[in-house]
Amino acid sequence: MSRFDRLSALMRHFQMSVEMVEPGEGNLIVFGSAATDSPCGVEFWPRHVRSESAIAPHKRLVEARADWDGRSNPLVAALPESVMMETQDDDGTQLLLQMVIAEAADNRCGSASALNRLCEVLLIRLLRRQIELGATTPGLLSGLAHARLSRALVALHDDPGRNWRNVDLAEVAGMSLSRFSEQFTAQVGETPQAYLRRWRMILARQSIASGERVQSVARRLGYGSSEALSRAFNKHYGQAPVSIRREGRGLLAAE
Repeated sequence: MSRFDRLSALMRHFQMSVEMVEPGEGNLIVFGSAATDSPCGVEFWPRHVRSESAIAPHKRLVEARADWDGRSNPLVAALPESVMMETQDDDGTQLLLQMVIAEAADNRCGSASALNRLCEVLLIRLLRRQIELGATTPGLLSGLAHARLSRALVALHDDPGRNWRNVDLAEVAGMSLSRFSEQFTAQVGETPQAYLRRWRMILARQSIASGERVQSVARRLGYGSSEALSRAFNKHYGQAPVSIRREGRGLLAAE
């Protein structure tokens, strides 16, 4: 595996759930040509806000509601309103779509888990394509599409607890400090330290909601004490970490 895998360090922190739904209710659609049942592409609305579909001339083969940890997932937040990929010339994705269709149609034991994993792979392929295409506006995708800045972003994602200085990140990116700072802000839309703080807060919220102790989270994410993390958390989210833990317990009790 490449040292600078642009997606894996991010993706391992977020869980996907996929549910088959009636036509018009989903945000993930596998489509085919009007004349056949063979898949030829996929369309995804990351934030569940559907607008005019780009696949109108095509036949909808599978429609699902896919959630990938919603707004807390910076990959989802970085995507455009809708993402479409045609797959006629992509044998690997064509095969993947055929498996999605088969699992959705059979509804056999384990189908829900299989669909979650297949759709996760499908979205990885969509993300790869978006990174290859680049981005026209500042954000995470724009940073990941940059050959050098992506190295610094991977380092932040992979080791958020390290005491990263801009000079360290510039060295990882193979750029001068001034050039790195300028380009990072221009491409990602915020400074390296602001991005690191936000990434730490995303991870802190996840960990605390799952029941991990604030002190343990603080130590793992590079804060000097639980009090320091609590102050940063309250400033970012407008509430104390303990309230997030109560919310997490409430969700577990309701399940």
